[in-house]
Amino acid sequence: MALSNNSSAKVGAAVVLLITGVLYLCFWLRDPLIISLQHSSTTTIDDLEAALQRAASGNNKTVVIAVVNKAYVEKSGSSTSTMLDLFLESLWEGEDTRHLLDHLMLVAVDQTAYDRCRFLRLHCYRLESADQQHLDFSGEKVYMSPDFIQMMWRRTLFLLHVLRRGYSFVFTDTDVMWLRNPFSRLNNNDTVDLQISVDSRAGHFINTGFYHIRSNNKTISLFEKWYSMRDNSTGMKEQDVLKSLLDAGFFDTLGLSVNFLDTVQFSGFCQDSPDFGAVTTVHANCCRHIPAKVADLTAVLRDWKRYKTAMVSRHKAKQLRFRWTPHANCWGSWNDTHYNPQQ
Repeated sequence: MALSNNSSAKVGAAVVLLITGVLYLCFWLRDPLIISLQHSSTTTIDDLEAALQRAASGNNKTVVIAVVNKAYVEKSGSSTSTMLDLFLESLWEGEDTRHLLDHLMLVAVDQTAYDRCRFLRLHCYRLESADQQHLDFSGEKVYMSPDFIQMMWRRTLFLLHVLRRGYSFVFTDTDVMWLRNPFSRLNNNDTVDLQISVDSRAGHFINTGFYHIRSNNKTISLFEKWYSMRDNSTGMKEQDVLKSLLDAGFFDTLGLSVNFLDTVQFSGFCQDSPDFGAVTTVHANCCRHIPAKVADLTAVLRDWKRYKTAMVSRHKAKQLRFRWTPHANCWGSWNDTHYNPQQ
């Protein structure tokens, strides 16, 4: 009888120890530090996600994205600035734009552009892929050349990947001068899926050089359909294909809410803003090559600085009518048939 009681006591003690051990493991595994360690051991963050997280920090998972190559970060011919230099200068000279540099991610399509980005200590991502092995995107791609069209489609695919990761963004070409903070001029309503610039107020001649897009199922579906049409659109740039989807009613089919940005605020060389007090961005559209863009955008920044100086004396500024310097280099670029782009 004593032996039986002793055995029962040992079994009872073992059960108590087992239950205690299980409870200890449960509480230990629920510890935040342990959960964090377990998560970090099973979750990998690739270079793109890391760059996006840095650029989107504190900005509601929204980034500013620009794509650069060697031709945009190196001086060409007699130019005193690069396209990237002018773009960054506009962020410095613009109204309430300097802090936006913290949310800018430069996507470099070649090593020279990536090295320059890193030297400037910006948020940088090096775009590489297996299907790019036989494509060289480093040199200048003249408007509507086969390489230009290829590069635009590669850009579209990359931006689709960004949307799929849940990031909203403003895409901007680096030949867009940011003279005021565009976020203060864009519609902040979450129901607006896409806000895109246009070349002219007459008709929806959309321009993919500047737009804001929210990441959701509708916009992802749009980009998937858009990119899927690349092989059936010979001779058309990606912007033309997107316009064809708009005209065909595909935006309505998806239920997309779209705003077309007014050229008074989001202007370009195709149609100047008549109002220096409202202009937010100036895009070197309707221009064929980089040297012409650099020359005329340099004049844009000079005009902007002149306007800002005059605004110090508001009484004087009201008496002045500010006009943009004519974009003579860009207008003439279409007749420059002997132009050889720098490689």
